[in-house]
Amino acid sequence: MLLDSNIVIHGAQGEHPALDAILDRTDLAVAGVTQIETLGFHRLSVLERHWLETTFDRVKILKLDEAVTARAINLRQERKMGLADAIIAATALVHQLPLVTRNTADFKHVTGLQLMDPFAAKAV
Repeated sequence: MLLDSNIVIHGAQGEHPALDAILDRTDLAVAGVTQIETLGFHRLSVLERHWLETTFDRVKILKLDEAVTARAINLRQERKMGLADAIIAATALVHQLPLVTRNTADFKHVTGLQLMDPFAAKAV
């Protein structure tokens, strides 16, 4: 499973029991841009920073490579899409992972991308 940045952020806040079963898994990954987006936030508390760093130590961080770059470019050419969202979607597609996100609307147009919203009653 690939975690979207918003899932990691909600996890750091520790206020969302809907995420517990997912965050306890051992097969989690994030795109490198998720690490940048979350740890780069300038108002992180010490506790949030510690939670994020601990989480990034235990999940697989999938770096931006040529295949992900090419897929992200294609996604942005097909439809207006934010850079981070395009990289995250491309990472999930290239590595054939479902994307866990609360913002399914941002990704529903991406053909072949399996979406899971832990806040919804069932996966999308």
